[in-house]
Amino acid sequence: MGGTSAAFFDLDKTIIATSSSTAFSRPFRTGGLLTRRAVLRSAYAQAAFLLGRADEQQTERLRRTLSAMVAGWDVDKVAAIVAETVRESIEPTVYAEALELIRMHQSAGRDVVVVSASGSDVVRPIAQMLGADDVVATRLEVVDGRYTGRIAHYAYGPAKAAAVLDLARRRGYDLATSYAYSDSVTDVPMLGTVGHAAVVNPDRALRRVAAERGWEVLAFRRPVALRPRLPPAHRTVPTAVVVAAVVVAVALLVRRERPGMRT
Repeated sequence: MGGTSAAFFDLDKTIIATSSSTAFSRPFRTGGLLTRRAVLRSAYAQAAFLLGRADEQQTERLRRTLSAMVAGWDVDKVAAIVAETVRESIEPTVYAEALELIRMHQSAGRDVVVVSASGSDVVRPIAQMLGADDVVATRLEVVDGRYTGRIAHYAYGPAKAAAVLDLARRRGYDLATSYAYSDSVTDVPMLGTVGHAAVVNPDRALRRVAAERGWEVLAFRRPVALRPRLPPAHRTVPTAVVVAAVVVAVALLVRRERPGMRT
């Protein structure tokens, strides 16, 4: 790692054609961590995310409820559920266009960084499958092997951009020659940190910003099964990964419900 430039990719609806957070609601219920009522809330959140509904007040109320709900969950039990869910539910949703861009940047000698408001330890296994070099993501507090329900760091909006700037300083990236990709208008601060920004499947608000700033507009349409396209070394997601922040993805999934509130 530590190349002269990097390519920063948002995760949900940019690299993958779904919400990384809501993919875990059913497995968590099967594993005894979520109630039926909580699963229904997750289903509502996913529908709102796809349809662009729910206002900010509703979003914040559901975020607080779900964040409190995860308090006390056992990290190791969640780790096993997450590892299996990543293999079964996330791998088949990777956009072929995103994978091609990732490979192009790697061939050009750039580091690839996955940037998401979802939990860092669900983002890391996905990034590993993609062959990415690093992640910027949300972290959830863990004490004595259990989630407290408190957020240690929320990589969202301006905070996501600040984390990218911090990583660039530590890695020595030249941001003027770096690239960034996202589908969300809330990632405008991150997109603005690099010399080459592009928007993916943008809504009207983000499309307007892209037009004003001269950013490229990309259309990703082809989800593919990731596993057959990767070399054997990338096909296994380590179950030993401690997914302390993955539950943030569930607790904060409703942040993605309204237009421009996607991670």
